[in-house]
This record gives sequence, structure tokens and C-alpha cells, in this order.
Amino acid sequence: MAWRHSSREHIENDEKKRMMMALIAAGTPVGILAELDGKPVGWCSVAPRETYRKLSRQQDDTETGIWSIVCFYVPRALRGGGLASALLDAAIDRAFSKGARVIEAYPVDEAAPSYRFMGFREMFTARGFHETGTAGTRRHVMRLDR
Repeated sequence: MAWRHSSREHIENDEKKRMMMALIAAGTPVGILAELDGKPVGWCSVAPRETYRKLSRQQDDTETGIWSIVCFYVPRALRGGGLASALLDAAIDRAFSKGARVIEAYPVDEAAPSYRFMGFREMFTARGFHETGTAGTRRHVMRLDR
């Protein structure tokens, strides 16, 4: 919920869960899950950009058809096994199948000390994303057009 619209900056975990469930109940796209043996093991937040708060200073809110990929969750025990890449591929497929014109992401370099949950730049460039700017001092703004 960190990148979702909210009237307050700090929200307790129980309220975050309620807010996420309300988005889902309203039919708002929120992301995709990875499952292993029928159990959730990973997550990628991918949704129309307007469902998130402002993600970069250069963001043009008059653009339409933009979906954003803002975070991944992969358990430490499963990292390095390709799960994040599989989630990214599925997120790209999901966004384009739901009508995205452009997919935007905000990854960091592998050496970055923070925002690593947003994915690594190389993972996105390998799939054809191109850099259009930066968001803050660490995050790259990258786009994939269809």
C-alpha cells in the first residue's frame, strides 16, 4: 500500500490490509501473485498508474493507458531463482492484456542500498524497457511500449 493513494502518510498494517481488500472488492487491479504448490510465494504490484500516488516528478497525468510496476516481493529463500523475472513477465502480459498502451517501472541498479523491492534495472532492459528519466536519486523511470 506504500505507493497507493491515502489521506495519511503512516498507516497501521491492519488498516493497510483493509484498504487493499477494499480495492480488490471494488475491482481495482492491484497486482499478481506467484504460487508454488498452491501457496502464494511472490507478489508484483502492477496496475493502472492512476491507482497509485505520484511516482515521479516527471509524471504527466494527462497520459492515458499507462500501467505501473512498483514493487516485488520474493522470499529470501527463493531469491536468485528467477521468480522476480517470472513475475515481471507475467506483469507485462497482464498489463497489456488489460489494455495498457505503456508500462512504466521504477527499478534501481543492483548496487543500490534502497528501493531494491522495485526490481533491478537490468531485469527491465532485458525485456525491452527504455529509460526515460529518474525518480529521486536511485530509481530509474523505464518504459515499455506496445
